[in-house]
Amino acid sequence: MEIARLLKLMCVFCIAGLIPTIRANISELDEYWSQRADEAREFTLQAYHSDPYEIVDHFHERHYDNSTDDTTTEEHSSNSADVTATAEDSSNSTDVTATEEDSSTKPEEERTEVIEMVGNSKNSTRRSLKGKGKGKWSKLKGPCTASNPIDKCWRCRSNWANRRKKLAKCVRGFGHGTTGGKRGRIYVVTSNLDEDMVNPIPGTLRHAVIQKEPLWIIFKNDMSIRLSQELLVNSDKTIDARGADVHIAHGAGITMQFVRNVIIHGLHIHHISESNGGMIRDSVDHFGMRTRADGDGLSIYGSSNIWIDHVSMSKCQDGLIDAIVGSTAITISNSHFTHHNDVMLLGAQNNMNEADQKMQVTVAYNHFGKGLVQRMPRIRWGFVHVVNNDYTHWELYAIGGSQGPTILSHGNRFIAPPHLPYYKEVTKRDYALEDEWKHWTWRSEKDIFMNGAFFRQSGDPHYKSAHTRKQMIKPKNGYAVSKLTKYAGALDCRVGKRC
Repeated sequence: MEIARLLKLMCVFCIAGLIPTIRANISELDEYWSQRADEAREFTLQAYHSDPYEIVDHFHERHYDNSTDDTTTEEHSSNSADVTATAEDSSNSTDVTATEEDSSTKPEEERTEVIEMVGNSKNSTRRSLKGKGKGKWSKLKGPCTASNPIDKCWRCRSNWANRRKKLAKCVRGFGHGTTGGKRGRIYVVTSNLDEDMVNPIPGTLRHAVIQKEPLWIIFKNDMSIRLSQELLVNSDKTIDARGADVHIAHGAGITMQFVRNVIIHGLHIHHISESNGGMIRDSVDHFGMRTRADGDGLSIYGSSNIWIDHVSMSKCQDGLIDAIVGSTAITISNSHFTHHNDVMLLGAQNNMNEADQKMQVTVAYNHFGKGLVQRMPRIRWGFVHVVNNDYTHWELYAIGGSQGPTILSHGNRFIAPPHLPYYKEVTKRDYALEDEWKHWTWRSEKDIFMNGAFFRQSGDPHYKSAHTRKQMIKPKNGYAVSKLTKYAGALDCRVGKRC
């Protein structure tokens, strides 16, 4: 009898030990992944900011800075010089030698734009856009304009393709230390194939992202990539789709697991579905068995210093963006989300997770658009700054959470669904009675509410005085959101033209 009990106890411990492995889509917890997890925890501690309000204040300061942060200083080394716009023939090497820009050439002046504070509560949600291109941009005309500090840092210059890596200087918020592949060479993706998970073909996106060295990954031409299995991105990578119309669609999604320092910019990600798993390479010197992936568009797992900018996302089988298991130092900006149920999950476990308590995320200048239901975002444990986003659609709620996260909502516009009278509330608390959640710090400042929308605040009513600093400048009022977010989503950037 005692032996039987002992065996049962051993089985319980074995199953408990496998739980984080299963959640990580790893079929067996080998020494390699254990080491990666330990390293990721160290990176989380390094990326975690002990005074998150300082980052919030810094974001506010830069928010009113109309400068472009433009300098004539070249990159750190010849390896980080920017690439010329012309890609080599696909028969050539998959990397392009960058040509240094003449240091005597001064960058052209930034176009500035005055943001009008429109006080009409009946303000239309239709977007007055300017530009040229395909799809969303096909009817846009007029000069290029940059409407928020991130975009003002790099957009509206005809030579942007010669200075791609300048983008790395533009991130704001908790992901401000992210440089991606800035210190690496340019890698040109020339093929949309994704057929061999263990030995990816050079010139494919999968071959690019598994390299151990820093890389700035660009695309030779327009392409649609159907991922056969989840795409495992290694550290120190930038996936930069500017100059091409690139879709990750009708297949698996992108995973950042136990990595750091990744920029994803300009992709269309949609119609992502579950993948069966199997032998998948995540590095040039390692591959292993992966279990079934859930069907997230972008999955951030135990990773830090991540910046997602100007992506367009819709119709994924699970979430559009998940950031879980101690992921931190993340900025999600200038993106357009449509036609989905569970939009954005930040923290996935209700049980106490010390790493999740260190999660810090900035969600800024995004447009949460048509066909969305909930989780924009939904947060556990962490600290999230939701600033100057446009919420024009939701079916259940916009911002939710549990386990006492800190949520600062600054200068957003919330337009409640006119056809759903019982879903006007922006916020939703889960798994807690009011006696508990009334102590959670959920504060709203400079937000605009339309069609009866309302934000149920909690925590210290004088809370904002606790993070006021001498140099703090408040975010733009919610009435400015339609202009701050009017270029949200993947841009139609073409080489030699203003983006």
